[in-house]
This record gives sequence, C-alpha cells and structure tokens, in this order.
Amino acid sequence: MARRFPPLSALRPFEAAARLESFSRAADELHLTHGAVSHQVRALEEHVGTALFLRTGKRVALTPEGREFAERIRGALAQIAEAAEAAKRKRTPNRLTVSVLPSFASRWLMPRVSRFMERHPEYELNVIATIALANFASDDVDIAIRFGEGPWPGLHCEHYGDDVCFPVASPRFNRGRLPGTLAEIAACRLLRADRDRWDEWFTLSGMAELPTITGPVVNDTALLIQEALAGKGIVMARLSLVEDDLARGDLVRLGSASFHMPERYWLVCPKSRAASPKFKAFRDWMFAERGNGFTSIADVPANRANARTRGKKQLKPPMDADGRR
Repeated sequence: MARRFPPLSALRPFEAAARLESFSRAADELHLTHGAVSHQVRALEEHVGTALFLRTGKRVALTPEGREFAERIRGALAQIAEAAEAAKRKRTPNRLTVSVLPSFASRWLMPRVSRFMERHPEYELNVIATIALANFASDDVDIAIRFGEGPWPGLHCEHYGDDVCFPVASPRFNRGRLPGTLAEIAACRLLRADRDRWDEWFTLSGMAELPTITGPVVNDTALLIQEALAGKGIVMARLSLVEDDLARGDLVRLGSASFHMPERYWLVCPKSRAASPKFKAFRDWMFAERGNGFTSIADVPANRANARTRGKKQLKPPMDADGRR
C-alpha cells in the first residue's frame, strides 16, 4: 500500500508556528494571513489524527506530540533545502559567488568587475555584499574577500594586501579653502564611521589635546565617502576605498600623516576549493587588478595648496610602504 504523505503545503506554516509559538508571527514571516496558517495547521492535524497545538484564546502552545513532530519536520525541511541547493549548484556549475563587505564592493570591486567578466566570460559572477562572515557550508559562497586580522582556522586564507588610513575631502570643500593645519582640520566637519580612527590620526600627527568630535556615526564607510565627495565634510578613509577618487582628483588627501590599518585584506575559501579553476581565476584577476592602483601611501600626494600652513605646526611626513618615515 502506498504511503500517504502529509499535505506538503502545511509543513512550512506548521514549522514556523511551532518555532515562533504564534500563528500571527508565522503568518507575518511567510507573508500569509492568520487564517491561512490556522487552516493549514488544522489540515495537518486531521492528517496525523492528533492535536499538535493547544489553543488558549489567542495563544498557542505545542502539545507533546506536536513538539516531537516539529523536531522531525524541521530536520526533514533542512534536508529538502540542502537537496534543492545541491540541485541548483549542478544547474549552474559556472556560477562564481563572492561575499564581500558593502564598502569594498561599491568602492573597489564593482567599478572593476566588468574587466573580470570580459576576461572570464565562462563564469556567471554573483556578488553578495554583506557585513556578515560567509558561511561556506550553508551560503553557497565560493570566495570571500575579508578585511580583518586573519587568518581563520579551517579555511584557505591568502593575504591580499594591507591598507592605510588618512583624511580626504573634496577640493570643493569649504569653497576650496582646504584646511592645512591640525587645528584647522579639527575645526571642520569630520565624518565618523562606527570604527572611528580620528583620535588615532590626531595622536599620530602630534596633537597634544584631542578635539571633541560630534555628529552622527555611520556604519558604512562608503556612505561617508559619498558625503565627502559632495563637499559636506572630511572623512578618514582607507586608501583602497578612495584610490580611484584620488586619481581623478575628486578627492584630495589632507595633511601627510597616515597609519597602517591593523586589519588586512584576505581571499578566503574552503580548503577543498582552493585548487578549483573558479578560485584560481578570481584570485589571479584580483592580484592583477591590485597592480593597477596606488601601491603605497607614498604615491598619494598630500594637499599642499593652502598657503596658510606656512609658519604653523605641520603634519608629519608620509610613511613609506613599510611604515617608515
């Protein structure tokens, strides 16, 4: 006799209601109505021949049978999802999925990605811009570009490059009268990221008393750079994120002090995929692209157009690629 399966359309509403212990919250998660979730759960209860929920007014709670059933269904749904992802990967074997920080994606990767596509038309590139670390086991990610101290255990981690930090502004900022001294910079509108580096920079520059910096904090450096490009303030930026703007003259470097970031860029993937053609193609292209921009902070001229700096405290000279002056 053929096995009679439960109505599959009811399994997801049941699992959500069991996990959230609420028909209303399950309906919101699945974009259904409360009545639709309730109807599907009742259909499932009729199929299994027992109550899966205790209903008290507007509140619901799993029965012992319902709890056991939910645990088994959750595992089965996970297996179905894994099978679907495996089938999807087989349908698109040439898809190359890259996980990257939103700031690096918008400011560095995307302006260059057409060159990768021209060089490797055999791959379908899929870029996931996120601050979350890639979960290679569940996210179907081939390569991650991480900015951190690394390396990460259990993964293939290849050091891609270091970065340096310094202030930049639009040449149109303050009607073109750019600040040239520490005091003048401190008096301007300073744009701040959630990992603010202004105190480090002022200390490195030799400022005895650190200024009080107020104003909103933004967790995406790319948004702050857009503000700086619009002439709305000065941002402490990483070279990797503004090198194109500096080359075009849309931003200028203020002062000559800079500091090396403790974090580094890494190309990361599971060890089992490090020798794959996908990883090799993207890795080789990334290293080739790195040679097309600034190679060190010494290549970026400091703004020296403001004659008001004469006779005032000057900023420290630039560091070379090894951090020496």
